[in-house]
Amino acid sequence: MFKIIKAFSATLFFLLLNNLLVAQGIDMYAQASEMTDIMVRYREDRGSLVRFYSTTLPFSQGQQFSQGPQYNSPERRKRLTELIDNYQSQLKSAPFDKMNVNGKVDYVLFKRNIDDERNQLEKEEESYQAVKQYLGFSDRIYEMEKPRRRGAVVNGEKIAAEMNDIRKDINKAISALAKDSAMEMSRAVLASSSVRALQGVLRNYFSFYNGYDPMFTWWVPKTYTVLDSTLGIYATVLRNKGKDMTARKPDASGIKGNPIGREKLITQLKLEFIPYTPEDLVAIANAEFAWCDAELLKASKEMGFGDNWKQAQEKVKNSYVPPGSQPEAMYKLYQESIDFLKKNDLVSIPALAEETWRMNMMSAERQLVSPFFLGGEALIISYPTNTMDYEEKMMSMRGNNPHFSRATVHHELIAGHHLQQFMTNRSKTYRDFSTAFWVEGYALYWEMILWDKKFPRSPEDRMGMLFWRMHRCARIIFSLNYHLGRWTPQECIDFLVDRVGHERANAEGEVRRSFEGGYGPLYQIAYMIGGLQLYNLKKELVDSGKLTYKQYHDAIFRENAMPIELLRVILTDQPIKRDFKTSWRFYNQGKELTK
Repeated sequence: MFKIIKAFSATLFFLLLNNLLVAQGIDMYAQASEMTDIMVRYREDRGSLVRFYSTTLPFSQGQQFSQGPQYNSPERRKRLTELIDNYQSQLKSAPFDKMNVNGKVDYVLFKRNIDDERNQLEKEEESYQAVKQYLGFSDRIYEMEKPRRRGAVVNGEKIAAEMNDIRKDINKAISALAKDSAMEMSRAVLASSSVRALQGVLRNYFSFYNGYDPMFTWWVPKTYTVLDSTLGIYATVLRNKGKDMTARKPDASGIKGNPIGREKLITQLKLEFIPYTPEDLVAIANAEFAWCDAELLKASKEMGFGDNWKQAQEKVKNSYVPPGSQPEAMYKLYQESIDFLKKNDLVSIPALAEETWRMNMMSAERQLVSPFFLGGEALIISYPTNTMDYEEKMMSMRGNNPHFSRATVHHELIAGHHLQQFMTNRSKTYRDFSTAFWVEGYALYWEMILWDKKFPRSPEDRMGMLFWRMHRCARIIFSLNYHLGRWTPQECIDFLVDRVGHERANAEGEVRRSFEGGYGPLYQIAYMIGGLQLYNLKKELVDSGKLTYKQYHDAIFRENAMPIELLRVILTDQPIKRDFKTSWRFYNQGKELTK
């Protein structure tokens, strides 16, 4: 009887808990699919291997974790490949046809992820074999580290002798390298990073014994210090042997990047489930630009400038607020946007999400690559600092005027990145499918919805919001032309200045951010393309009357980040096959683009 009461009480507890969560917009039974367990296991298994075969210190100088770069050593690469092989085998026997649509989408995306990881490991191994000739001493260092993980007792004198011999081998390699001709840059970078990783392995090894093992501490420190220094010198020499073998146009911008070419662009587009070629995407951007041009002329005429939209834009730029007043002005814009969202009942906004966002100011150094806002839980404001010269200050103020910022404050906070991050941290967190087409596309999508809902109140407001919409179009055009090898960074800068109306310093910062900021080659196109995907899905579900705006926007959060074509599969409950391929031509009602 007690067991029955206990079971009933547990059931009642979960029912009451679920009712409470549902009342808060959270369905505890909607947090998982048939694929959840295998995905979580893989994430944890992979994490265990990455940490076990680490090439950096797990603890360093009072910090919880060191910030040094990780590197897939041959040993770790082999174990990760074996792990993926095991999970790929499990997927083959998974009962795909019996899964619901969430499970099937998780299957497709999880399989895509691990297949791509394995391909990357194979490419790493091929690259490593090409530079292995420069690392003849590496196995001796890795062999020292293996027993260290289990705390093996060592002979300090022998370890010092071994380190000294390795140092001699490295000095020979440095001398031999001086006679070699230059090598392709990617090979030089890989060889150099491989040596840096060996420094990390030795740091692990040395830090474990030094100060704890008396004889190790007596024999090894000086020899280790010299070996570590020699490895550092060798890594630098290898890096300096690299040469850019690609022929490029002379460029005065000083911005360095790595154009990846058409073939790799198409490969990455397929991974993102985008069924268009780079040329198609440029055509889409030009079509959207034409719409912006027409709207820009309307606003310019309303402002009394006729067809001279650049003169109208000048007036808008000069509406900047005085130094020290930008945070207050941005908070006012935030209040307008949050009131607008609530009045129109567009999305659920938890009170805690409203409570916990905050502001930070961006440093002058960071503004060199991020001349505008950044956001998330913190709204990071770009505005002049006392260290800038007169022209830099004016460009920063003009480029971050209130009319331009009308869209960006919304983009970065609510219903943009802050609400996005807040909700996805609480919904189906087992999904590791984040993509810029969802992250940036969603925030840009809100700019489109705000426009449709008449959030811009004046022609100056519309001019400001159109600046950013043109900017997103321009990002597609200049970034793809760059990666296709057609444009130089300087041509990209000039395009932003002439076609969009950027301040030149801000345009330089934008292009530098695109090509030197650590972003993937598709990142800058993801804003407009992801936004267009979500906008067209909105047409299917909201304009047709199947969902309200709030239901649609809440559903996007509920499913967490993923390629938007797969989000569409879930929200429209489409049939999906195990070998799903991208096919959703979301632009222009599915019609082929005119080249």
